Amino acid sequence: MNALALLIPFLIFLLLILFLAIVPVGLWIRARASGVPVSIGSLVGMRFRHISPQKIVDSYIRARKAGLDLTTDDLENHYLAGGNVVRVVSALISAHQAGIELPFKTSCAIDLAGRDVLEAVQMSVVPKVIETPPVAAIAKDGIELRAKARVTVRTNIERLVGGAGEETIIARIGEGIVTTIGSSLSHEAVLENPDLISQTVLGKGLDAGTAYEILSIDIADVDVGRNVGAQLQMDQAEADRRIAQAKAEERRAMAVAHEQEMKASVQEMRAKVVEAEAQVPLAMAEALKTGKLGVMDYYQMKNVIADTDMRTGIAQAAAPGTSAPDTAKK
Repeated sequence: MNALALLIPFLIFLLLILFLAIVPVGLWIRARASGVPVSIGSLVGMRFRHISPQKIVDSYIRARKAGLDLTTDDLENHYLAGGNVVRVVSALISAHQAGIELPFKTSCAIDLAGRDVLEAVQMSVVPKVIETPPVAAIAKDGIELRAKARVTVRTNIERLVGGAGEETIIARIGEGIVTTIGSSLSHEAVLENPDLISQTVLGKGLDAGTAYEILSIDIADVDVGRNVGAQLQMDQAEADRRIAQAKAEERRAMAVAHEQEMKASVQEMRAKVVEAEAQVPLAMAEALKTGKLGVMDYYQMKNVIADTDMRTGIAQAAAPGTSAPDTAKK
C-alpha cells in the first residue's frame, strides 16, 4: 500500500513532464499575453509536424504587433517549404514601416530563391554603393586609361526573382566604360570630362533584366596607363626588321650557293681544259707518226708559239705593276 502511494505521485510527475514537453504552455501563455490568438492544439500540432513552435509563435507575435495580416498557417507553410520564417517576417515589417509594397507570397518566393529578402528591403530603403574594379581601355590615340566607378543601386523588388545580380551590373558597367573610352578621339578628352563615361553608361539602361535599379554612376578615379599605340608600332617595326633580316639572310644564302655553283662550274671547266691540253702532245705525236704533220710544220708552229709568248710578255711589261710571264723570260 505504501509502494502504491509512492508510485502514484511519481507517475503524475512523469505525466506532467511529458505534457510540458509536448505542449509548449509557456509559448501559449506568451501569445495570450501578447493578445495573439494561438490555440494549444495548434502548438501541439506544430510539435508533431516537426515545426519549431518557438520560431512560429515569436514571428507571429512580431507580425501581428507590426500590423501585418498573417496567420500561423502561412508561417508554417513557408517553414515546411524550407524558408527562413524569421527573416521573411523581419523583411515584411521593414517594408511595411518604410511604405514599400511587399506581399507575403513575393517575400516567400524571394527567400526560397536563395536571396536575402531582408537585405533587399534594406537596400530599397538605403541604396547600396557598388565599387567596380579598375577597368582598362584604350582611346583612339593609343593611350591606355584605367577607370574605377562607384555605382549607387537600390533593389527592384518586382525583378528580384529571376533578375541578374551584382556581377551582371559590374560587367555591364565595365563594358560601358570600355566602349566610351574606346570611342574617344584622345585620352585627354576623357580626363577633361570623366562625366562623359557616366552619361554614356547611364543612357544604355544597364539595369534592364537585373534585380537592381541604377541611381547614379560616378567615376571615382581615372589613371593613365601605357602608350599602347606606340608599343604596337615598336612591335610592328621590330617584326618588320626581323622579316627584312630574314629575307636578307635568304638572299645572302642564295648568293653564296650561286657562287659555290659558279666555282664548281669553273673548276669543272678547268679540269676539262687540263684534260684537253693533256691530249695535245699525244695528238701531235700521233700526227707526226702518221705523217699528217711534218717536222718543219712542227718547228714553224713552235716559232709561232714563241713569238706569241714574246709579244704577250712585252705587252705585260709595258703595263704598270705587271711583269712578263716565265715563258717570255726564258
